[in-house]
Amino acid sequence: MNISTKFKCVIFDLDGTIVDSIPLYVEACRLAVGSVVQRSISEEEIVAAFGPDDEGFIRTFVPDAVETCLEQFLFHYRRLHLTLCPKPFDGIIEILNWLKSRHIPIGLVTGKGSGTLAITFDELGLEGYFDAIETGSPHGGNKPECLRRVLRQFQLSPSEAVYIGDAPTDITACREVSIPIYSAAWATLVDVPKLQSLQPDRIVHSIEELKFILYDELG
Repeated sequence: MNISTKFKCVIFDLDGTIVDSIPLYVEACRLAVGSVVQRSISEEEIVAAFGPDDEGFIRTFVPDAVETCLEQFLFHYRRLHLTLCPKPFDGIIEILNWLKSRHIPIGLVTGKGSGTLAITFDELGLEGYFDAIETGSPHGGNKPECLRRVLRQFQLSPSEAVYIGDAPTDITACREVSIPIYSAAWATLVDVPKLQSLQPDRIVHSIEELKFILYDELG
């Protein structure tokens, strides 16, 4: 893919890119659905269920008790947020502030549901940074269409944007839309070999590295 060196917007993923939220998801899910399924749920099971929004995520484990368990999941997600996910990754806010100062539109495309997104924004003070926000679907991954909606809102072509995300599915979604993808490889559970096998436009191993890349390409 031919990459522009002067992108006109930056679109971020949230979980694993801006915040290290996996421990929070795991514990909130275990507490919310563990008593219903009456067994221990592994971290691997929980991570494998990522893709749908909050409702679809909970339905994976308790299809007959979604409403009750979703309410409990969101309760624990908020209660534990500042303990298990107390702040964004170091350096992310600096990048967001720099993009805002340069009047570069910032998008957010996440598989999160509106419930967990609102909690994370509230607990970590992220409200106001993003010019366009798209959340997940209960039916599964919908990032390609979300990316297209953000591009339409910004009135930009795919080559004028770059997406920053940590998941292998972020790469396939961006390829479907022809948006350049910089794979974020700084989260705890990131699968770097899998990212490499899918050949993103870049693999960025630290937020400091991302900062220098964006400052060079957008400065």
